[in-house]
Amino acid sequence: THDYRYTVYMAFEVLLVDDHQIVRYATKAILERQQDFRVAGEVGSGDEAIRFVAQNRPDVVLMDIGLPDMSGLEATTEIIRNHPSCRVIMLSMYGDENSVIGAAKAGARGFLLKSTSEGGLLEALRAVVAGDTYFSPEVSSRLLFRVQGRGKHSEDAETSAMDVLSPRELQVVRLVAQGKTSKEVAVDLNLREQTIRSYRKTLMKKLEINNTSSLTRLAYAAGLIDFEKRISA
Repeated sequence: THDYRYTVYMAFEVLLVDDHQIVRYATKAILERQQDFRVAGEVGSGDEAIRFVAQNRPDVVLMDIGLPDMSGLEATTEIIRNHPSCRVIMLSMYGDENSVIGAAKAGARGFLLKSTSEGGLLEALRAVVAGDTYFSPEVSSRLLFRVQGRGKHSEDAETSAMDVLSPRELQVVRLVAQGKTSKEVAVDLNLREQTIRSYRKTLMKKLEINNTSSLTRLAYAAGLIDFEKRISA
């Protein structure tokens, strides 16, 4: 474990990207108490984040993975493509393998669960500005498990099947598999119900299935939902 404490000469500028204002407010409150970080701005969409980085060049972007106009993964890919020195830390409610690996492929230097502590957030920020990467312990163990190839079983093919889905489609799969209706999913993702129905139709075609039971089984096999939680829902 590295010690990222150092003498502060200049505060690193951080952009907060989340479509929930209360989340941005809470994160900003944490950073405002630090000498080594300054909130350069806060936006609620991927497009705004891309424009802000282009115009202001913050040192770090705290990027929510679920945004209303595009996924945080898509926004991160665009930002890193045009500004490779920018460090992006992805924030998510979930730590499924597809999201974590997608974040790494997009160029993110870190991945944090939104349930992380204040100390975990600051440790991640200090790690990436020091040139390292930082993944929440909860998700790094899953990555190690996958990279080492342990636990291979008949469900591996089902896990790979999810790789054909976009980040937004994975969000829909997760929520539907939790037992939510299209209307409830639409509310959670701040989208129209018709849009969710369209997503469901498209992703089921990609996965070559035609019912919610099959979708739930695939989601469980891919680690997108916890079976015990699904039963108790």
